[in-house]
Amino acid sequence: MSDQSFETLAIHAGQEPDAATGAVVPPIHQVSTYKQDGVGGLRGGYEYSRSANPTRSALEENLAALEGGRRGLAFASGLAAEDCLLRTLLSPGDHVVIPNDAYGGTFRLFAKVVSRWGVEFSVADTSDVQSVRAAMTPRTKVVWVETPSNPLLGITDIPLIAGVARAGGAKLVVDNTFASPYLQQPLSLGADVVVHSTTKYMGGHSDVVGGALITSDEALGEELAYHQNAMGAIAGPFDAWLVMRGIKTLAVRMDRHGENAARIAAMLTEHPAVGQVLYPGLASHPGHEIAAKQMRGFGGMVSFRVAAGEEAAVEVCNRTKLFTLGESLGGVESLIEHPGRMTHASAAGSPLEVPSDLVRLSVGIESAEDLLADLRQALG
Repeated sequence: MSDQSFETLAIHAGQEPDAATGAVVPPIHQVSTYKQDGVGGLRGGYEYSRSANPTRSALEENLAALEGGRRGLAFASGLAAEDCLLRTLLSPGDHVVIPNDAYGGTFRLFAKVVSRWGVEFSVADTSDVQSVRAAMTPRTKVVWVETPSNPLLGITDIPLIAGVARAGGAKLVVDNTFASPYLQQPLSLGADVVVHSTTKYMGGHSDVVGGALITSDEALGEELAYHQNAMGAIAGPFDAWLVMRGIKTLAVRMDRHGENAARIAAMLTEHPAVGQVLYPGLASHPGHEIAAKQMRGFGGMVSFRVAAGEEAAVEVCNRTKLFTLGESLGGVESLIEHPGRMTHASAAGSPLEVPSDLVRLSVGIESAEDLLADLRQALG
Protein backbone atom coordinates (compact mmCIF):
# COMPACT_ATOMS: atom_id res chain seq x y z
CA MET A 1 0.00 0.00 0.00
CA SER A 2 3.06 2.29 -0.04
CA ASP A 3 1.88 4.05 -3.21
CA GLN A 4 -1.33 5.21 -1.56
CA SER A 5 -1.97 8.55 0.15
CA PHE A 6 -1.54 9.16 3.87
CA GLU A 7 -5.29 9.50 4.42
CA THR A 8 -5.90 6.11 2.80
CA LEU A 9 -3.07 4.41 4.68
CA ALA A 10 -4.35 5.79 7.99
CA ILE A 11 -7.65 3.99 7.48
CA HIS A 12 -6.55 0.80 5.73
CA ALA A 13 -2.88 -0.09 6.39
CA GLY A 14 -2.73 -3.18 8.61
CA GLN A 15 -6.51 -3.26 8.86
CA GLU A 16 -7.98 -5.73 6.39
CA PRO A 17 -11.54 -6.86 7.13
CA ASP A 18 -11.60 -9.74 9.62
CA ALA A 19 -11.20 -13.02 7.72
CA ALA A 20 -13.66 -14.91 9.90
CA THR A 21 -16.56 -12.44 10.04
CA GLY A 22 -15.87 -9.69 7.52
CA ALA A 23 -15.86 -7.06 10.28
CA VAL A 24 -14.36 -3.88 8.80
CA VAL A 25 -12.71 -2.91 12.09
CA PRO A 26 -9.97 -5.19 13.46
CA PRO A 27 -11.25 -7.08 16.51
CA ILE A 28 -9.81 -6.58 19.99
CA HIS A 29 -7.94 -9.82 20.70
CA GLN A 30 -8.19 -9.57 24.47
CA VAL A 31 -6.21 -12.74 25.06
CA SER A 32 -2.99 -13.76 26.75
CA THR A 33 -2.21 -17.10 25.07
CA TYR A 34 -3.05 -19.07 21.92
CA LYS A 35 -3.86 -22.70 21.06
CA GLN A 36 -0.98 -24.40 19.30
CA ASP A 37 -1.51 -27.07 16.63
CA GLY A 38 1.04 -29.42 18.13
CA VAL A 39 4.23 -28.36 19.90
CA GLY A 40 5.60 -25.36 18.03
CA GLY A 41 2.65 -25.29 15.65
CA LEU A 42 1.77 -21.62 15.93
CA ARG A 43 -1.17 -20.07 14.09
CA GLY A 44 0.07 -16.91 12.43
CA GLY A 45 3.11 -16.87 14.72
CA TYR A 46 1.11 -16.11 17.86
CA GLU A 47 1.95 -17.89 21.10
CA TYR A 48 1.78 -15.31 23.92
CA SER A 49 0.51 -11.74 23.82
CA ARG A 50 3.59 -10.14 25.30
CA SER A 51 5.48 -11.39 22.25
CA ALA A 52 2.75 -10.59 19.72
CA ASN A 53 -0.96 -9.93 19.59
CA PRO A 54 -3.05 -9.58 16.40
CA THR A 55 -4.54 -6.22 17.45
CA ARG A 56 -1.14 -4.82 18.32
CA SER A 57 0.30 -6.25 15.10
CA ALA A 58 -2.34 -4.36 13.12
CA LEU A 59 -1.39 -1.10 14.83
CA GLU A 60 2.32 -1.72 14.35
CA GLU A 61 1.87 -2.33 10.63
CA ASN A 62 -0.20 0.85 10.41
CA LEU A 63 2.44 2.90 12.25
CA ALA A 64 5.19 1.68 9.93
CA ALA A 65 3.14 2.59 6.88
CA LEU A 66 2.33 6.09 8.12
CA GLU A 67 5.97 6.92 8.90
CA GLY A 68 7.27 5.27 5.74
CA GLY A 69 9.23 2.73 7.79
CA ARG A 70 9.71 -1.02 7.66
CA ARG A 71 9.07 -1.85 11.32
CA GLY A 72 6.71 -0.33 13.85
CA LEU A 73 6.49 -1.27 17.53
CA ALA A 74 3.77 -0.25 19.98
CA PHE A 75 4.42 0.27 23.69
CA ALA A 76 2.57 0.96 26.92
CA SER A 77 3.67 4.63 26.90
CA GLY A 78 5.96 7.00 25.09
CA LEU A 79 8.54 6.71 27.86
CA ALA A 80 8.37 2.92 27.67
CA ALA A 81 9.22 3.21 23.98
CA GLU A 82 12.12 5.56 24.78
CA ASP A 83 13.43 3.22 27.48
CA CYS A 84 13.39 0.25 25.10
CA LEU A 85 15.15 2.25 22.41
CA LEU A 86 17.90 3.49 24.72
CA ARG A 87 18.59 0.08 26.19
CA THR A 88 18.77 -1.35 22.67
CA LEU A 89 21.15 1.26 21.29
CA LEU A 90 23.35 2.03 24.29
CA SER A 91 25.84 0.36 26.60
CA PRO A 92 27.61 1.66 29.71
CA GLY A 93 30.18 4.25 28.69
CA ASP A 94 28.21 5.53 25.69
CA HIS A 95 27.20 9.15 25.22
CA VAL A 96 24.02 10.85 23.97
CA VAL A 97 23.32 14.40 22.81
CA ILE A 98 19.89 15.64 23.91
CA PRO A 99 18.07 18.92 23.14
CA ASN A 100 18.22 21.88 25.49
CA ASP A 101 14.42 22.04 25.35
CA ALA A 102 13.42 18.38 25.53
CA TYR A 103 10.24 17.09 27.14
CA GLY A 104 10.66 16.96 30.91
CA GLY A 105 9.95 13.23 31.09
CA THR A 106 12.65 12.52 28.51
CA PHE A 107 15.13 14.61 30.48
CA ARG A 108 14.17 12.78 33.69
CA LEU A 109 14.74 9.43 31.96
CA PHE A 110 18.26 10.47 30.97
CA ALA A 111 19.17 12.33 34.16
CA LYS A 112 17.70 10.00 36.79
CA VAL A 113 17.53 6.56 35.16
CA VAL A 114 19.81 6.02 32.17
CA SER A 115 22.72 7.90 33.74
CA ARG A 116 22.71 5.43 36.65
CA TRP A 117 23.97 2.65 34.40
CA GLY A 118 26.90 4.53 32.97
CA VAL A 119 25.47 6.42 30.01
CA GLU A 120 26.41 10.09 29.83
CA PHE A 121 24.60 12.88 28.03
CA SER A 122 25.28 16.42 26.91
CA VAL A 123 22.80 19.17 26.17
CA ALA A 124 22.80 21.05 22.86
CA ASP A 125 20.68 23.52 20.95
CA THR A 126 19.68 21.16 18.14
CA SER A 127 18.56 24.07 15.96
CA ASP A 128 22.26 25.07 15.82
CA VAL A 129 24.43 22.58 13.95
CA GLN A 130 27.61 23.88 15.57
CA SER A 131 26.11 23.32 19.02
CA VAL A 132 25.38 19.70 18.14
CA ARG A 133 28.87 19.14 16.73
CA ALA A 134 30.44 20.65 19.84
CA ALA A 135 28.39 18.39 22.12
CA MET A 136 29.35 15.17 20.32
CA THR A 137 32.25 13.00 21.48
CA PRO A 138 33.89 9.85 20.07
CA ARG A 139 31.54 7.92 22.39
CA THR A 140 28.34 9.53 21.08
CA LYS A 141 25.97 6.82 19.85
CA VAL A 142 22.69 8.77 19.70
CA VAL A 143 21.66 12.32 18.80
CA TRP A 144 18.16 12.94 20.15
CA VAL A 145 15.90 15.55 18.58
CA GLU A 146 12.40 16.90 19.16
CA THR A 147 11.00 18.98 16.33
CA PRO A 148 8.83 20.87 17.04
CA SER A 149 10.14 20.71 20.60
CA ASN A 150 8.19 20.57 23.84
CA PRO A 151 7.37 23.20 25.10
CA LEU A 152 9.41 25.89 23.30
CA LEU A 153 8.40 24.85 19.76
CA GLY A 154 11.98 24.81 18.54
CA ILE A 155 12.66 23.52 15.03
CA THR A 156 15.58 21.29 14.04
CA ASP A 157 16.75 20.81 10.46
CA ILE A 158 16.42 17.01 10.33
CA PRO A 159 18.50 16.32 7.17
CA LEU A 160 21.29 18.59 8.40
CA ILE A 161 21.52 17.01 11.86
CA ALA A 162 21.15 13.53 10.34
CA GLY A 163 24.33 14.20 8.38
CA VAL A 164 26.14 15.41 11.49
CA ALA A 165 25.06 12.35 13.48
CA ARG A 166 26.02 9.96 10.70
CA ALA A 167 29.45 11.57 10.28
CA GLY A 168 30.05 11.04 14.00
CA GLY A 169 28.94 7.38 13.94
CA ALA A 170 25.72 8.10 15.83
CA LYS A 171 22.08 7.38 15.12
CA LEU A 172 19.55 10.16 14.87
CA VAL A 173 16.37 9.71 16.91
CA VAL A 174 13.49 12.11 16.25
CA ASP A 175 10.56 12.52 18.63
CA ASN A 176 7.78 13.27 16.15
CA THR A 177 4.97 13.54 18.70
CA PHE A 178 4.15 17.24 18.17
CA ALA A 179 4.04 16.97 14.38
CA SER A 180 2.54 13.49 13.93
CA PRO A 181 3.38 11.54 10.76
CA TYR A 182 0.72 13.51 8.90
CA LEU A 183 2.76 16.71 9.13
CA GLN A 184 6.30 15.29 9.13
CA GLN A 185 8.06 12.02 8.28
CA PRO A 186 11.57 12.10 9.76
CA LEU A 187 12.70 8.74 8.32
CA SER A 188 12.46 10.17 4.81
CA LEU A 189 14.59 13.11 5.99
CA GLY A 190 17.43 10.95 7.34
CA ALA A 191 16.39 9.91 10.84
CA ASP A 192 17.18 6.36 11.98
CA VAL A 193 14.31 5.99 14.47
CA VAL A 194 11.09 7.90 15.09
CA VAL A 195 9.56 8.07 18.57
CA HIS A 196 5.92 8.85 19.37
CA SER A 197 3.79 9.23 22.40
CA THR A 198 0.68 7.77 20.76
CA THR A 199 -1.22 9.16 23.75
CA LYS A 200 -1.18 12.48 21.95
CA TYR A 201 -2.25 13.21 18.36
CA MET A 202 -2.22 9.58 17.20
CA GLY A 203 -4.82 8.54 19.79
CA GLY A 204 -6.28 12.02 19.68
CA HIS A 205 -9.08 11.67 22.23
CA SER A 206 -7.33 11.73 25.65
CA ASP A 207 -8.51 8.20 26.40
CA VAL A 208 -5.39 6.06 25.94
CA VAL A 209 -1.72 6.01 26.94
CA GLY A 210 0.78 4.55 24.49
CA GLY A 211 4.07 4.91 22.66
CA ALA A 212 5.70 3.81 19.43
CA LEU A 213 9.02 3.31 17.67
CA ILE A 214 9.37 3.17 13.89
CA THR A 215 12.50 2.47 11.82
CA SER A 216 13.46 1.66 8.24
CA ASP A 217 16.45 -0.41 9.42
CA GLU A 218 15.24 -4.02 9.42
CA ALA A 219 18.13 -5.26 11.59
CA LEU A 220 17.52 -2.54 14.16
CA GLY A 221 13.81 -3.32 14.00
CA GLU A 222 14.55 -6.92 14.97
CA GLU A 223 16.72 -5.78 17.87
CA LEU A 224 14.00 -3.44 19.10
CA ALA A 225 11.40 -6.20 18.83
CA TYR A 226 13.65 -8.52 20.86
CA HIS A 227 13.99 -5.93 23.62
CA GLN A 228 10.29 -5.09 23.48
CA ASN A 229 9.49 -8.73 24.23
CA ALA A 230 12.30 -9.13 26.77
CA MET A 231 11.34 -5.99 28.69
CA GLY A 232 7.59 -6.39 28.29
CA ALA A 233 6.23 -2.82 28.22
CA ILE A 234 3.91 -3.57 25.31
CA ALA A 235 0.68 -1.89 24.30
CA GLY A 236 -2.33 -3.90 25.43
CA PRO A 237 -4.88 -4.95 22.79
CA PHE A 238 -7.57 -2.46 23.82
CA ASP A 239 -5.05 0.39 23.95
CA ALA A 240 -3.74 -0.61 20.51
CA TRP A 241 -7.31 -0.64 19.18
CA LEU A 242 -8.00 2.84 20.60
CA VAL A 243 -4.88 4.26 18.94
CA MET A 244 -5.89 2.69 15.62
CA ARG A 245 -9.33 4.22 15.94
CA GLY A 246 -7.78 7.62 16.56
CA ILE A 247 -5.38 7.34 13.63
CA LYS A 248 -8.26 6.95 11.17
CA THR A 249 -9.16 10.63 11.64
CA LEU A 250 -5.62 11.93 12.19
CA ALA A 251 -5.39 13.83 8.90
CA VAL A 252 -8.63 15.75 9.26
CA ARG A 253 -7.97 16.46 12.93
CA MET A 254 -4.47 17.79 12.28
CA ASP A 255 -5.79 20.13 9.61
CA ARG A 256 -8.28 21.60 12.10
CA HIS A 257 -5.74 21.73 14.95
CA GLY A 258 -3.40 23.69 12.68
CA GLU A 259 -6.06 26.11 11.45
CA ASN A 260 -7.14 26.93 14.99
CA ALA A 261 -3.57 27.22 16.27
CA ALA A 262 -2.62 29.64 13.50
CA ARG A 263 -5.51 31.95 14.38
CA ILE A 264 -4.69 31.83 18.08
CA ALA A 265 -0.99 32.51 17.48
CA ALA A 266 -1.89 35.53 15.34
CA MET A 267 -4.19 36.91 18.06
CA LEU A 268 -1.59 36.40 20.79
CA THR A 269 1.09 38.29 18.86
CA GLU A 270 -1.15 41.37 18.98
CA HIS A 271 -2.23 41.07 22.63
CA PRO A 272 -0.60 43.55 25.02
CA ALA A 273 -0.44 41.00 27.86
CA VAL A 274 1.73 38.65 25.80
CA GLY A 275 5.48 39.15 25.65
CA GLN A 276 6.38 36.48 23.08
CA VAL A 277 4.57 33.87 20.98
CA LEU A 278 6.29 30.58 20.09
CA TYR A 279 4.69 29.00 17.02
CA PRO A 280 6.61 27.80 13.93
CA GLY A 281 3.81 28.97 11.66
CA LEU A 282 4.69 32.60 12.40
CA ALA A 283 7.08 34.20 9.92
CA SER A 284 8.90 35.69 12.93
CA HIS A 285 9.76 32.25 14.33
CA PRO A 286 13.49 31.52 13.81
CA GLY A 287 12.70 28.02 12.53
CA HIS A 288 9.80 29.02 10.28
CA GLU A 289 11.54 28.43 6.95
CA ILE A 290 12.92 25.03 7.99
CA ALA A 291 9.53 23.97 9.36
CA ALA A 292 7.86 25.04 6.12
CA LYS A 293 10.38 22.94 4.19
CA GLN A 294 10.14 19.70 6.18
CA MET A 295 6.53 19.85 7.43
CA ARG A 296 3.21 20.01 5.58
CA GLY A 297 1.72 22.21 8.32
CA PHE A 298 2.73 23.75 11.63
CA GLY A 299 0.63 21.79 14.09
CA GLY A 300 -1.67 22.55 16.98
CA MET A 301 0.77 23.50 19.75
CA VAL A 302 1.30 27.14 20.73
CA SER A 303 3.35 28.48 23.62
CA PHE A 304 3.55 32.08 24.81
CA ARG A 305 5.19 34.12 27.53
CA VAL A 306 3.09 36.39 29.71
CA ALA A 307 4.57 39.86 29.94
CA ALA A 308 3.72 40.35 33.62
CA GLY A 309 5.66 37.28 34.76
CA GLU A 310 5.19 33.90 36.43
CA GLU A 311 2.23 34.58 38.71
CA ALA A 312 0.34 36.28 35.88
CA ALA A 313 1.02 33.23 33.69
CA VAL A 314 -0.37 30.94 36.39
CA GLU A 315 -3.45 33.14 36.67
CA VAL A 316 -4.05 32.95 32.91
CA CYS A 317 -4.04 29.15 33.24
CA ASN A 318 -6.51 29.37 36.12
CA ARG A 319 -8.92 31.74 34.37
CA THR A 320 -9.66 29.86 31.15
CA LYS A 321 -13.05 28.20 30.92
CA LEU A 322 -12.95 26.37 27.59
CA PHE A 323 -9.25 25.54 27.68
CA THR A 324 -8.99 22.83 30.33
CA LEU A 325 -6.10 23.11 32.80
CA GLY A 326 -4.33 19.80 32.40
CA GLU A 327 -1.19 18.02 31.28
CA SER A 328 -0.80 16.10 28.01
CA LEU A 329 -1.75 17.35 24.57
CA GLY A 330 -3.04 16.35 21.16
CA GLY A 331 -6.66 15.60 22.09
CA VAL A 332 -9.73 17.00 20.39
CA GLU A 333 -10.28 19.26 23.40
CA SER A 334 -8.10 22.29 24.09
CA LEU A 335 -5.73 22.19 27.06
CA ILE A 336 -3.68 24.83 28.85
CA GLU A 337 -0.80 24.36 31.27
CA HIS A 338 2.10 26.04 33.04
CA PRO A 339 5.09 23.90 31.97
CA GLY A 340 7.44 25.14 34.69
CA ARG A 341 5.14 23.87 37.44
CA MET A 342 3.56 20.96 35.55
CA THR A 343 4.98 18.90 32.65
CA HIS A 344 8.53 20.26 32.92
CA ALA A 345 8.89 20.57 36.69
CA SER A 346 11.51 17.78 36.59
CA ALA A 347 13.79 20.07 34.54
CA ALA A 348 13.87 22.82 37.20
CA GLY A 349 17.41 23.87 38.03
CA SER A 350 18.84 22.12 34.95
CA PRO A 351 19.97 23.49 31.56
CA LEU A 352 16.49 22.48 30.33
CA GLU A 353 14.57 24.65 32.79
CA VAL A 354 11.76 26.44 30.98
CA PRO A 355 10.84 30.12 31.45
CA SER A 356 8.64 30.66 34.49
CA ASP A 357 6.29 32.94 32.54
CA LEU A 358 5.60 30.33 29.85
CA VAL A 359 2.11 29.01 29.05
CA ARG A 360 1.59 26.06 26.69
CA LEU A 361 -1.57 25.51 24.69
CA SER A 362 -2.72 22.31 23.04
CA VAL A 363 -5.23 23.80 20.63
CA GLY A 364 -8.19 21.50 20.03
CA ILE A 365 -10.74 21.29 17.25
CA GLU A 366 -13.50 23.36 18.86
CA SER A 367 -14.77 26.57 17.27
CA ALA A 368 -11.84 28.93 16.81
CA GLU A 369 -14.04 31.88 17.75
CA ASP A 370 -14.90 30.29 21.09
CA LEU A 371 -11.25 29.50 21.82
CA LEU A 372 -10.16 33.03 20.95
CA ALA A 373 -12.83 34.52 23.20
CA ASP A 374 -11.75 32.29 26.09
CA LEU A 375 -8.12 33.32 25.80
CA ARG A 376 -8.97 36.99 25.51
CA GLN A 377 -10.98 36.93 28.75
CA ALA A 378 -8.27 34.91 30.52
CA LEU A 379 -5.61 37.41 29.47
CA GLY A 380 -7.78 40.20 30.80
